[in-house]
Amino acid sequence: MRDKTQANSRAAETGPGDGLVKAGGIVFVVGAVATLVTVAPLFLHTDPFPPVAYAVCMLMGVGFLLAAAGVLRGIAVQRRQARSAT
Repeated sequence: MRDKTQANSRAAETGPGDGLVKAGGIVFVVGAVATLVTVAPLFLHTDPFPPVAYAVCMLMGVGFLLAAAGVLRGIAVQRRQARSAT
């Protein structure tokens, strides 16, 4: 007999690092858009943006690190749960 739970019911649950991964993704996208905007004047032969705009591009790296921290946090919690189950 088949279990009556939904196939995607697990997807609705949020893990310990999911918030960091989502926040990291958003920050990464903001940095990626900033990178596209700051590179555009090079191709359009217009005046470049001020250095502050280039600093916003660093958000790509910050977002990547946030997402990686979320993944590592989720891994650590799963390891602890697996270790305590045995």
